[in-house]
Amino acid sequence: MYRSARRGLALAASLTLLVAIAACSSDGDTPGTSAPVPGVTDTEIVVGTHQPLTGPASGGYSKISPATKAYFDYVNAAGGVNGRKITYKVMDDGYNPATTQTAVRQLVLQDKVFAILNGLGTPTHTGVLDFLKTNRVPDLFVASGSRSWDQPDKYPGTFGFQPDYTVEGKILANHVKANFAGQKTCFFGQNDDFGRDSLAGVTKILGADGVAAKQEYVVTNTNIGPQIGALKAAGCQVVILATVPGFTALSLGTAARLAFRPQWIVSSVGGDYTTLAKTLGDAGKPLLEGLTGANYLPAASDTGNPWIQLFQKINKEHNGDAPFDGNIIYGMSVGYLFVQALLAAGKDLTREGIIAAVEKGGFKGPGLAPFLFAKGDHSGYGGMRMMKVTAGVQSYFGPTFKTDEAEAPVTEYADPAVTPPTSGVPTA
Repeated sequence: MYRSARRGLALAASLTLLVAIAACSSDGDTPGTSAPVPGVTDTEIVVGTHQPLTGPASGGYSKISPATKAYFDYVNAAGGVNGRKITYKVMDDGYNPATTQTAVRQLVLQDKVFAILNGLGTPTHTGVLDFLKTNRVPDLFVASGSRSWDQPDKYPGTFGFQPDYTVEGKILANHVKANFAGQKTCFFGQNDDFGRDSLAGVTKILGADGVAAKQEYVVTNTNIGPQIGALKAAGCQVVILATVPGFTALSLGTAARLAFRPQWIVSSVGGDYTTLAKTLGDAGKPLLEGLTGANYLPAASDTGNPWIQLFQKINKEHNGDAPFDGNIIYGMSVGYLFVQALLAAGKDLTREGIIAAVEKGGFKGPGLAPFLFAKGDHSGYGGMRMMKVTAGVQSYFGPTFKTDEAEAPVTEYADPAVTPPTSGVPTA
C-alpha cells in the first residue's frame, strides 16, 4: 500500500509539472515560442515620450507631441500599421531632469510601453539613457542633437532624429565663413551638450581663434544681461546662438535693450520664426528681421510644398487647427518616420526587430537631407539648408549642405526631395 501510495503521489506530481509546462507554453515562455512584447498586441502599439509641456522650454516645444499624436490619429483612422493602432502616452517633465526620470520609469514599468519615442531635451534625456538600456527599451529619435544618442556600442537601442549639434555648428559656421569674413564672430550657447557640441562644430570651421568671445547660460536663470553685455563689450558683429526658443527671444530682446544689434545666426533648435514672433510680441517682431539659421524640414511658409499641404490637412483634422509652425512640422515628421520604422520591422513586431530596421536605414522624407542611420551610426539627419527672415517670412536660400561630426568638409547635397505618398501614410 505504502509503495502504491508513493507511486500515486509521484504520478500526481508529474501531471502537475506537465500542466505547469503547458500553462507556460500558452504564455509564450517556452523556448521556441514568441514571448509577449511589452506594449504590443494584435490591435495596438503603445509608445511613450517625455516632453516639456510646461517650464522654461515649453515655448513652442509643447506643440511637438500633440502634432505627433495628430499624425498617429491620422494613420489610425486609415487602419493603423499592420492592423495595429498607435497609442501615444505623453508625460510632462517640465524640462526638469529629475522629473524626466520619474516620467520615463512610469512609462516603462507601469504603462509597459513598447518604446520611448522622441524624448525631448539634452539634459533631460541624458539621465534616462542607462535605464532604457538596462530595460532593453528602444529609445527612438531623441528630440535633441546631442552626439550622446549616436553611441551604438554603448547604447544600442538609442537613435537621434535631427542633425547633431556639431553638424549644425559646422554648417552655420560655413555660412559665416563665406559671408561674414573679417567680422568679429562670437558664440552664445546653453551650458550643456547642446552648447558644447555646437561650439565644437563652429570651431572646426572657423578655428579656435575664429570665435572672438564665448558666453553661456543655464535654463533656470533668465537674467542673461551680463552675458549679452559681455558680447557687446567684445565688439561682436556676428553672434551664433545655440539656444532654445525662449532664450533666443531673450537674447534678441536683451540685446535690443542694450542697443546691441549683431547679425544673429541661430540653431534650428531655437530658430522657428512663428514661435519667436509669438514670444516677442508685435513690438519685438522687427528684431527678427534678417535672423539667419538652418533647418532640414520643409518650411512652414512653403505652402506649395506637398509635405506642408499634408501636414496642414492633418493639423486641421486632428490637431484642432493649431497655429501652424515648425514645431508641428517637426512633430509630424517624427510620426512619419516612426511609422516607416514600424513597417520596416514587419508584422511580427519586436523591440529587437525595430532596432534592426532602423539600423538598416533607407527611410525617405520629409527632410531635405539624408538620414545617416546604419549599424555603426545612430545619428539622424546628416545635413541642413540655410534660412533667413525677410519681411516677416522665414524662407530657405541656397543649397542643402551635408557633413559629419568629424572632419568631413561641408559639401552640397544635390539629391532631390521626395514627395509624400498620396495617402499620406508610408507603405512597406
